[in-house]
Amino acid sequence: VQLQASGGGLVQAGGSLRLSCATSGRTSNKYHVGWFRQAPGKEREFVSVIRWFDDDTYYADSVKGRFTISKNSAKNTVDLQMTSLKPEDTALYYCVARSTASFRVTLSKEVNVYRHWGQGTQVTVSS
Repeated sequence: VQLQASGGGLVQAGGSLRLSCATSGRTSNKYHVGWFRQAPGKEREFVSVIRWFDDDTYYADSVKGRFTISKNSAKNTVDLQMTSLKPEDTALYYCVARSTASFRVTLSKEVNVYRHWGQGTQVTVSS
């Protein structure tokens, strides 16, 4: 699976950005696609994930209510709509994916279950 992230940029606090992850090479719908982020000097942090099969979603508490993940099956993309952005959202955002053995595997926030990683896209939120 190949992942291509785009949409990062510089925005003021309270603003919005939309990230997009273009996926290719999937051979089934048994996939979870999501986002992690990493700020300078910090570990990679789970943001959100969506199950391709049924659009079930999972969010980190830090972004719940502000970020929305969605997929476009026709375009094979997964978007992350980010609103009410805060300076602490500043990070390099990575698109990730994992294949699963069955359709109803539980969505996970653990970094080591995601085998596929795209290049990061920078999000900077100024105060």
